[in-house]
Amino acid sequence: MSAGSASDAALDALFVPFASGDLAMPEDGSLLLLRARDGFALRERRRPGWTLQQSFKPAADALARSGFTVVPEVPDGRYRVVMVLPTRQREESRALFAQAMAHVGDGGIVVASVPNAEGAKTAEADLALLAGGVTCLSKHKCRVFWTRPGAVPEQVLLDEWLGLDATLRTADGRFATRRGLFAWDRVDTASAVLSSVLPADLSGRVADLGAGFGYLACEVVARCAAVTSLDLYEAEARALEPARQNLADAVERSGRAVATSVRWHDVTHGIDDGYDAIVANPPFHQGRADDPSLGRAFIAAAAKGLSPHGAFWMVANRHLAYEATLGACFAHVRTVVERDGFKVIEATEPRR
Repeated sequence: MSAGSASDAALDALFVPFASGDLAMPEDGSLLLLRARDGFALRERRRPGWTLQQSFKPAADALARSGFTVVPEVPDGRYRVVMVLPTRQREESRALFAQAMAHVGDGGIVVASVPNAEGAKTAEADLALLAGGVTCLSKHKCRVFWTRPGAVPEQVLLDEWLGLDATLRTADGRFATRRGLFAWDRVDTASAVLSSVLPADLSGRVADLGAGFGYLACEVVARCAAVTSLDLYEAEARALEPARQNLADAVERSGRAVATSVRWHDVTHGIDDGYDAIVANPPFHQGRADDPSLGRAFIAAAAKGLSPHGAFWMVANRHLAYEATLGACFAHVRTVVERDGFKVIEATEPRR
């Protein structure tokens, strides 16, 4: 993430009211930062005792490399200052605001920062509604807003918004999911296209890269009776529990013994080896911009993770040029189908 990105601007702006003297850092380190991101502003102002939460593995790893201790889920406890870097998904951000208000101690404050181009006015209005008003300033093309000390949230609204982070069902109740996950409220079209052409004779050890809430893995269990184990790799920790639920349900419906694991993992750092088949619907965005390097990293990880006889099945937007990377990583590459704006590719004989 570049220093000039909107996300870095939001992190920089988050500390402005403390630098200006409008707010004071707690001397005892009683600070919780929800959806923390690494950056100069954070490293420059670090204090002992801070608690940083980040559920996205690449961002959590970046914080860890800078020497911070990071937790994937919102921890227990109360804090004098709770900072929030909201997401673009409104209901997910409302849940974050509710979690912040639920974890702020007596006399404490909640502070949030949002880029103007990413719904800052809406986010400010939401926290004001929950907390009974906020103070706001603008800096770095962002809005920073905070509650009055000791603000007490309206309990009914607090409970309602806390519930927005709960597991719910989608696709006519077939799958557990969670707001804010990729395609959280539907079966993603690209994944559905891939699952429709997966061969029924996939067998042995299989991996699903970037598994989300586990739709593709569940389809593998349902369609491929000779699969004996299935490992799901997913970078977003909030997806792990829904994926476990969905995978357990799929195995139970199959009536077979299938060994499974669901891992919080950044696929770009590599995966286990020896897989007989790998399926993937790789991410292709970093923020709002296309980032084909993510898909290329998935392809490289799959090639290294497959056994010599293994097969890689992936789906991608039709316009994304992955063929050169596929050709460099596999001896045989074929486009199986092009439909609904997507292409499904099978790659075999990984190059070592």
